[in-house]
Amino acid sequence: MRWARTATNNLAAVSSEFEIATAVTPLDDQILPADPSAGLGIAYRFAARIHPGWDIGGNANGGYLMAIVARAMAAVTGRPPLTVTGHYLSPGPAGDCVVEVTLVRSGRRMATATGSLKMGDREILRMLGTFADQDHSGVLYRDGAPPELPEYAQCVNAPGPMDTELPGLVARLDSRLRPGDDGFRTGTPTGAAEIIGWFDFADRGPIDAFGLLLAADAFPPPIFNTDVPAAWVPTLELTVHLRAIPAPGPLRCVFRSKFIQGGLLDEDAEIWDADGQMVCQARQLALIPKG
Repeated sequence: MRWARTATNNLAAVSSEFEIATAVTPLDDQILPADPSAGLGIAYRFAARIHPGWDIGGNANGGYLMAIVARAMAAVTGRPPLTVTGHYLSPGPAGDCVVEVTLVRSGRRMATATGSLKMGDREILRMLGTFADQDHSGVLYRDGAPPELPEYAQCVNAPGPMDTELPGLVARLDSRLRPGDDGFRTGTPTGAAEIIGWFDFADRGPIDAFGLLLAADAFPPPIFNTDVPAAWVPTLELTVHLRAIPAPGPLRCVFRSKFIQGGLLDEDAEIWDADGQMVCQARQLALIPKG
């Protein structure tokens, strides 16, 4: 027996570090029906691996984990992600893991599924998402524009808060910050919970819908430019809306926090492609780092 749709998970067909590091392989010799609606309520299982080097201090980046689960969910639904929400239940160290996907609904255009990433008996991430091909009918209304940024080469590298011990994720990316927004590194934060910059992979791999999930959580938290201690910021919940597939090239990203209270912070993101198209929106709730 074999699966009907495995092309997106074929290691022989991938080329970038990110694609390899987020690949999933079906388990249990289950048959994925050509008509996704025939698989309603069935739990499909995939083998995956949390690769080292996509982490912050040994814990895998939240957007990276989301991309692994979303690949398995896309295989089951037969469509790319449109909107996904993830709740982070425990840290994700490097190692083998299993993704379990259950199809909740499958319509003519959209399908909804749940996904769970586990390492042994410990659940790392639980996701709910709607999957559908992008609508290319164009922009009917827009209140906003890409951020003004110096050219990519004129912006500054975007490492983590401690220059002495950079997060593993930094080596996988070639992201750049707007000059001044890196003040948290030199002890001169701007005082505004905002960070703007460019996102790209270090190996210049393509940024598709799954890459956007990583981009939505890959910058230093904007609260680093306030008087909040610069340390690991554990995400509790992350929601990402995929609005379009990016044109080739680095992405313009805006990250802002508005409310830091009760031990929690919010973070809003807008991501724009090289053609000036808004391709992704995201919001997350996270714990305030402890100094």
